[in-house]
Amino acid sequence: MSKDYIAITRDISAYMAELRKLTPEPMQAFGALAKSAGADGHLNAKTKELIALAIGITQRCDGCIGFHAKALHRLGATREEIAEVAAMSVYMGGGPALMYAADALRAWDQFAAG
Repeated sequence: MSKDYIAITRDISAYMAELRKLTPEPMQAFGALAKSAGADGHLNAKTKELIALAIGITQRCDGCIGFHAKALHRLGATREEIAEVAAMSVYMGGGPALMYAADALRAWDQFAAG
C-alpha cells in the first residue's frame, strides 16, 4: 500500500479549515505558535522544518510527515537532506521509525514530482 501524501495533506487541510470555523481561538493560537516557532532565528526555517520532519517520523505521524516534507520541498531541501534526517530518526526511533522514514522520503518525492 502506497500512501499519497498530497492527498493526505489536502484531506487534513480541509478538516483543519472546519476546526478553524468551529474553534477559531485555539486554532489561531496554534497557528501563531507554528509561525513563531518556525521563524528564522538562530536556526533558519529549513533547519527547523528538518527537525519537525524528524519528530513526525519518530512520532509516526503521516500528516506531520506530509506537511513538513511539502514545506521542505518549498524551502529547497534536497532528497539527500531528507535521507539524512530519516537516518537520524531511525537511529533515535528504531525499527518503527524506519517505516516512517521511508514514508518521509516517499512524501518528499511526491511533492517534488508534483
